[in-house]
Amino acid sequence: MLKKSILFAICLFFLTGCGQPRQNELEKVGLLVPDTISDQVWGTKGYKGLLKIQSRYGIEVFYKEGMNNQEVVREAVKEFSGKGVNLIFGHGSEYETFFAELNEEYDDIHFVFFNGEAKGDNMTSLNFDSNAMGFFGGMIAGEMTKTNKVGILAAYEWQPEIDGFYEGANYQNPDVQVKIQYVQSWDDVKSALNHTDEMLAEGIDVVYPAGDGYNVPVIERIKEKGLYAIGFVSDQSDLGEATVLTSTIQHVDLLYELVAEKYLNGELESGNLYFDFQDDVIELGKYSPNVDKSFQNKIQEHIEIYRQTDKLPNQF
Repeated sequence: MLKKSILFAICLFFLTGCGQPRQNELEKVGLLVPDTISDQVWGTKGYKGLLKIQSRYGIEVFYKEGMNNQEVVREAVKEFSGKGVNLIFGHGSEYETFFAELNEEYDDIHFVFFNGEAKGDNMTSLNFDSNAMGFFGGMIAGEMTKTNKVGILAAYEWQPEIDGFYEGANYQNPDVQVKIQYVQSWDDVKSALNHTDEMLAEGIDVVYPAGDGYNVPVIERIKEKGLYAIGFVSDQSDLGEATVLTSTIQHVDLLYELVAEKYLNGELESGNLYFDFQDDVIELGKYSPNVDKSFQNKIQEHIEIYRQTDKLPNQF
C-alpha cells in the first residue's frame, strides 16, 4: 500500500506540472541607461530591446536615462518598484555595483546587467562571448590591409574581442602588425580620435574601434582618410560601405527579448550567463563590396563551422 501511495504521488507531481520550471508572471519591465537611448549604438539597442519586449508581451515598460550613480539608480528602482516592475535591465557593467546594494531590499525584482559578477539570487549578468566575433573581424582586417598594419582601439583591457581580433589578424596574415590602444572609456571621443590619428600616422590602414560611444566619430575620421574600419556593436555599413569592411554585431535587443522569455518560463538563472553566435545574438554585418566575394564566403563557412563545433580556424 505504501509503495502504491508513493507511486501515485510521483505521478501526480508530474501530471500537475510540478516537475516543470516554475512559470513567472512578467508584470512590467524597466530599463536604466547610463547615458542616452539616442546614441544610435549601445543605448539605442537597449531601448529597442525594451520595445521588443513590450510588443511581444503587451506589457508596460519604463526607461530612465542618465542613470550613472548610486543615488539616481536607487531612486529609479524605488519608482519602478512602486509601478509594479519586476524585471529591471541595467544597461552596462556599472550596474553590478549599483544593484548589489539594492537586490536584497527588492527581492521581488530580478536585476539584470552586463559584464560583471552577479552574486545575488535575483541578479543575472549577461556577457557576450565576443572572442569569436573579434577573431573573424581580425581575419578580414588581416586580409584587407595593404600596409600590414592594423589597429584595435579598445575601451578596456578585459574585452574578449581584443584577443580574438589579434589572433584572427595573425591567423589570416602572419606578416601583420597589430597595435592596441586603450581609451579607458566607452565614450571618450577626444581620446579615441587622438589615438586614431596616432595610428593612421604610423601607417595603420584598418582600425577596429571597439567602443560603442566613440566608434562612429572614429569611423568618420577613417573615412576622411580613405582607409578601412571594422564596425562594432551595430551594423555600421551605413557610415560608408567603402570604409566599413564589416561589423561585429551584438544584438542586445534580441538578447533582452530572450532574457524576458527565459524569465517568463522560469528559466532565467542567477549568476553569469554567456551568449555567442550559437545563440543568434552575435553575427557579422554587411560586407563592403571591397571585400572579395570568395573571401566573404570563406568567412561565413568558418562561422558556420564555429557555430557547430565551437572551434575557431586556428584551433583545428
